Amino acid sequence: MMSSTKVNCPECNCEIDVNDILKHQIEDSIRKEFLEKEMNAKKELKEKEQELLNQKKKFEEDKSKEEDRFNNLLKLQVNKELKEKEALLKTKLNFESSEQIKLLNDELNEKSKKLIELNKSKSEIEKLKREKNELKETIEAEAQLKLNETILNEKIKIKKQAEESNSMIVRELQKQLEDQKKLTDDMKRKQEQGSMQLQGEVQELAIEEWLSNNFKFDTIEEIKKGANGADCLQVVNTREFQNCGKIYYESKRTKSFQVSWIEKFKNDIREKGANIGVLVTEVLPKGMERMGLKDGIWICDFEEFKGLSAVLRQSIININSAIISQEGKSDKMVMLYDFLTSNEFRLQMDGIVEGFTQMQVDLNAEKNAVKRLWKKREKQIEKVINNTVNMHGAIKGIAGNAVKEIKILELE
Repeated sequence: MMSSTKVNCPECNCEIDVNDILKHQIEDSIRKEFLEKEMNAKKELKEKEQELLNQKKKFEEDKSKEEDRFNNLLKLQVNKELKEKEALLKTKLNFESSEQIKLLNDELNEKSKKLIELNKSKSEIEKLKREKNELKETIEAEAQLKLNETILNEKIKIKKQAEESNSMIVRELQKQLEDQKKLTDDMKRKQEQGSMQLQGEVQELAIEEWLSNNFKFDTIEEIKKGANGADCLQVVNTREFQNCGKIYYESKRTKSFQVSWIEKFKNDIREKGANIGVLVTEVLPKGMERMGLKDGIWICDFEEFKGLSAVLRQSIININSAIISQEGKSDKMVMLYDFLTSNEFRLQMDGIVEGFTQMQVDLNAEKNAVKRLWKKREKQIEKVINNTVNMHGAIKGIAGNAVKEIKILELE
């Protein structure tokens, strides 16, 4: 059989094995068939892979569409809820803002009323300034009078017993000792008369000393013994004016009051050109329980003399000031008219008007600034609320029911 499978080539006479040729042909045929099947398998596999890719792509697209549709539905639902909550919040904010605006408007109206009242007050101030100078001296006089009365009352309460009684006794004793040296044998015969005269001299000295100590600017003139007239003349002076007026004092220390003293004292007052007369006596006239004015003469005891003298002195100062203030009154009216029509007065009024105008401008600026601030805060609040709601919705979409509900962000 082996020999039968070999043949010679007719051209080259080479020996050829038929089995090898058949083997190669079969191998080629099998190889070709295998390659063809392999190619078909690869093609089929590639087609299946492409189909799988298409199916996967379609699945991804369907999944994306479903997710988009779910997200759109969720977003619509969240937006709906947010719009409802936003509407509620805006309603609440608008209500609060309207209340605040109302309060601000009320405050502005109140300030406007106050501004009108202030304008009225300015005109009243100018009127009061004109009246101030006229009332100033009267007020100062009343205040000084009250102060003097208070001081005198305190002094009377504190020193009444110690100062007055002791001073009288001491001066009386001193005077007695001085006069005892001068007295001779007739001292017993004139003892009663001498005693009365001594007491009067003591009181006279006390009056002069008290006036000198308490009214430093005044001139206290002693009437010498044996001369006609009363005991003491007080010329009232102040820091600004000299010789504002005169007060005449007469001292009496007897057991009974004589009506003839008044007429004699009035004559003495006229001779000295005094304004007021004061009679200081231990015994008051019948019908008088305390100091008072009788027939144009002031009558008081020594304790009342201090307060009365201060009051009378102040009244003389007030009268003198009133007389002086009336001098040159027409000239002052001309000066006042010149001032009111002057450029200085106009500039002052312009300054007042400019001040109030600037106050009005500042008030409007403050009002606009507050409105801008409210609008800015409203936008900030709206932004915070939107961000908060979005963040809460996103977290709840991820975590689900694990996130606790916030009542204001939930539907009722």
